[in-house]
Amino acid sequence: MPRAKAEWTQDTVRRFMREGRGKGDGKEYKPWFTTHDFPSKGRATRVLGWKTKRIHHFFSDLQLKYFYLLEWDQSVIDIKEHFPILDLDAVDFYKDDLRLDKFRDKNSNESYILCTTFLITKLDENGNSKVVTRAVKNASDLNKTITLDKLEIERRYWKSKGIEWGIITNKNINSIRAKNIEWIHSTLNYEEENDANIVELEDLTDAFLYRVSESGEPIRKVILSFEQDYGFDSGKGMLLFKYLIAKRKIIIDMDKPINLNDGCHILSIAK
Repeated sequence: MPRAKAEWTQDTVRRFMREGRGKGDGKEYKPWFTTHDFPSKGRATRVLGWKTKRIHHFFSDLQLKYFYLLEWDQSVIDIKEHFPILDLDAVDFYKDDLRLDKFRDKNSNESYILCTTFLITKLDENGNSKVVTRAVKNASDLNKTITLDKLEIERRYWKSKGIEWGIITNKNINSIRAKNIEWIHSTLNYEEENDANIVELEDLTDAFLYRVSESGEPIRKVILSFEQDYGFDSGKGMLLFKYLIAKRKIIIDMDKPINLNDGCHILSIAK
């Protein structure tokens, strides 16, 4: 549990509730915690999401990596980070052996609002939506009593709700895939923010895909020659290449490091 910058009080809870934190879907969702509220042991990051079109808040690289994996997963349709358990007292499940007293502010004695790292809405194989929850923790933290106590509260709570819950650690995350997704991620944000420019990229798609499919030269060389032939500024061809991967028009093995010195033969063109 991150440590607050200031004392946690009933007034803080009321303010968060007034701000609509923990409510909404998609673009309208507001996480209970944001990067402005708490310091972080790792890299606090804000990212504009592909699926939600809103800013997501993360307190560690591990949370960020898992987010990228969710962004790439086509079955996932909504991602809510730091989802608050607001009705913990009201929900009926066995609590007698849980140390809920550990999760109180030492000065105000106000109970902290516990959060699950991710509440995820996804489509099953029949196209029906379902909600699953995931707690993201470093494997080394699972040796800490306070962490295990919090996770057990989460587990019992979500079980009582009939919602699947699980733990994701650094041992479960494909860091190479996450890094590749991060590398192309901003291009779809570019699509949202630069309508005129993205039309130009779309117009160039067929010409670029033709070159890629017909060439055995290194990817980097094909991109450079494309920029030179069309008189583009340096970087425009690379943007197009990333964009086409993000749109899944160029297929590449995302579980291997993307090496621009590889030949174009490692790429496939989506039909």
